[in-house]
Amino acid sequence: MIVSLKELFSKKIRPCDHKESDRSEPYEYCTFCEANLTMQKGYDSSLPYWICRGCGKMLINPENPDDSDIVWICDECEECLNIQPGFSQNCGEWKCTRCGFVNKIDESELYTSDDEYRADLKNPYKGLSDSDALELSMYEETERLQGREDVILVREKASGERFVKKNLATYDKSVYEYLLEHPVLHMPRIIALYESNNSLILIEEYIQGTTIAEMLDEGVIGTDTALRIVKDLCLILEELHNRPKPIVHRDVKPSNVIISPDGEVYLLDMNVAKWYQPEQKDDTRYLGTEGFAAPEQVGYGFCASSPKSDVYALGVLLNVMLTGCLPKEKKAEGALWDIIERCISLEADKRYTVRKLLTALEALER
Repeated sequence: MIVSLKELFSKKIRPCDHKESDRSEPYEYCTFCEANLTMQKGYDSSLPYWICRGCGKMLINPENPDDSDIVWICDECEECLNIQPGFSQNCGEWKCTRCGFVNKIDESELYTSDDEYRADLKNPYKGLSDSDALELSMYEETERLQGREDVILVREKASGERFVKKNLATYDKSVYEYLLEHPVLHMPRIIALYESNNSLILIEEYIQGTTIAEMLDEGVIGTDTALRIVKDLCLILEELHNRPKPIVHRDVKPSNVIISPDGEVYLLDMNVAKWYQPEQKDDTRYLGTEGFAAPEQVGYGFCASSPKSDVYALGVLLNVMLTGCLPKEKKAEGALWDIIERCISLEADKRYTVRKLLTALEALER
């Protein structure tokens, strides 16, 4: 059986080089980075191909019985086709014996190197229609935001208006399509969506301001300000949670909350958001930010993500704003800790709803 990295070989690829090895030696090494292959989990010197865990390069076993320097990978399930009985690279097309997908076997579609393949994987525009590519060309990129390659400030050439362009690898397109037609107050308005082979390209409203993460760089946030921010977030999340089909944000954290120059609170980034399905027992994908993600988001809960997952993140966020630390590192004091503790209960049923959290916070001010 061939062991390969899913991220690198969901397409057909011609390997870069051959592995030189002496099977009589107890250890074998990568010819690119000299990593000890023998120590890499899953490695077997009898495998015809191997991806070095040190540098990510593909290596070919010189004793590979296939005689070909081309590795054909199923475009559907990533199984190596070369080792399937009866396979020939002259067959024109091949039905994968593992998943049944019919692959086109055409050397004109091969990549000549790992680097070429990786670059193609990262190309967010691959597969766009001509009309979508033309529309996107009307936006001029001006700068990267938050130091990220996938979040770009752009200017519409005709009007000069600024927007944010995001190249999303993780997303639920149906959530964005819904928000395009049904915007949520105090969340960036979605202008347009374009889906390529590799990503969802999003054009959205540019919100100027300072993120909570940037504010925390200057020190902890005062109690009154922290409470106001969380209460405003409760109202934003309540609108998401009370849609005809509720939406769970799943990534409330300091870098996703921004305060505009006039003091308005905005919640950003819906790339890991999901529809709430009460009958669902577990998440199909575990997503979220460490420290802020509820236990059920990372596979340690007793249910799937729900609106209560966002309440968990609000509790953590409030504690971080007040203390500069996660709750496990330092707890807020007094009655606020009692509220935070309920927010971050390991059992989702014991947490507040956003409406009840809002009521509890307002009660502190009376």
